[in-house]
Amino acid sequence: MSDSDPKSPSRFRRALGAVGRAALLPVRGASYVVRVGQAHQHFFLPVLNGALGDQLAARFDPRAIQMSFRRGGHDVAVADLGLTEPRQKTVIYIHGLMGDELIWQTGFQDAPGSRRYGPRLAEETHSRALYLRFNSGLHLSQNGRELNRLLTELVLTWPDAIGELVLVGHSMGGLIIRSAGHYGQLRVKSEELRVAATESKAAQEQLLTFNSQFLTDSAPWLAHLRSIFLIGTPNDGSWLEQNSHFTARLLERINLFPTRFLSKALNQRSNGIKDLRYSILVDEDWLDAHANDLTPPRTPVPPLPGVQYHILMGSWLRATRPSALREYFGDGLVGHGSARGHATFGDEAALPAGASVRTAVFSQQHHGGLLTHPEVFQYLKQWA
Repeated sequence: MSDSDPKSPSRFRRALGAVGRAALLPVRGASYVVRVGQAHQHFFLPVLNGALGDQLAARFDPRAIQMSFRRGGHDVAVADLGLTEPRQKTVIYIHGLMGDELIWQTGFQDAPGSRRYGPRLAEETHSRALYLRFNSGLHLSQNGRELNRLLTELVLTWPDAIGELVLVGHSMGGLIIRSAGHYGQLRVKSEELRVAATESKAAQEQLLTFNSQFLTDSAPWLAHLRSIFLIGTPNDGSWLEQNSHFTARLLERINLFPTRFLSKALNQRSNGIKDLRYSILVDEDWLDAHANDLTPPRTPVPPLPGVQYHILMGSWLRATRPSALREYFGDGLVGHGSARGHATFGDEAALPAGASVRTAVFSQQHHGGLLTHPEVFQYLKQWA
C-alpha cells in the first residue's frame, strides 16, 4: 500500500502520532505508579510510622497509627469484634517494625490464592485469628502498655468468647508482647512493695503513687495466656541498631560540620528503632539519663509464669560459613544469640513456675522469609 493511498495515514500524521505517544509516556508511567501505589498503599503508612511514628504522634498527626485490632483493612473497636464462638482458642498476631496486619494474611508476591499463617491456622485448627496493627515508631514500652490495655479490654468485653490465648509476634512484635506481659504483672510487684512500705516513709509515699495507677490485680488476659511465639525476635537487641548507634556517636565525637550533620541525620530514626539496640522494654530505661550511653541501663523482663515460649529463628548463611558468622548475622537482621535471648531465657533453673522455652532454627531463611516458611507454619500448627 503506497503512502498516497487515502486509507493510509500520511508520514506527517504517523510522525505526529509517535510524538504524541512519546509525550504521553510520562503521564502513563505516573498513572501506572499511582495504580501500583493504590494497590499496595497499606505499605506506605506502616513504613512512615516505623521511621517517624514517634514524631507523628507527638504532633497529633492524623497519619500516626493508633494501636487497634484490624479487619478488612480497617480499625475495629474491641466492642465491635463480634466474638460469638464460646471459649474458643484465640491467636493474636502482632507484626514487626514497619509492618502491618497483612503480613500474616497475604503478600503481593505470593502465588494467587495462597494464604499465610493467620487464615490457614484458623481454618486447620478451628481457632480464632485476630490481627493487630500498631505504630512501630513509638517506644517499645509505650506499645507494650497499650497492648496490655487492649488485651485487658478484649477479655473483659468478651469473657465468654476468649478461651486459651496465644500470642504470635514477628521481630519487634515479639518484644511488644514481652513488654505487655511486664505491665500486666505490675500489680504483683506492688504487693512486694507493700512489705517495704512498713519500713520507711519514702517507701510508703512510693507505694501510694504506685497504687494510684494500678488498683487491680494482674491483668486478666494473663490468666488466659498459654503460649507465646517469638519469630525472629531480637530478645537481647539488634546488632544492626547497635552499629547504627555506635556510628552516630562516633560521628558526633569527631565534631566536624559534615560529621555532626550526618550524626544528626542518623539520629532522626524513630524511638522504636532506637529501642531495638538492647530491646528496651520498660519506660524507666529510656527515661534514664544514661539511656544514650554505649551500654545503657536495661531492666530485666523475665518470662511469665505458666507460659510456654517458642523461639523461632532463621539461619540466613549457609552451613559452610564459619559458625561465628552464622551466629552473629542470624537471619540477616537478628543474630542467633539475641533471638535465643540468653539474658532472658538462658537459665532454665531461673524460669518462673510453669514457664518453659522451646527453640527451633530454620536453615537458609532470612528475617522476612520466616513469615512464609512452610516449616514455620507446621511448627505453629503443632504447638499453637
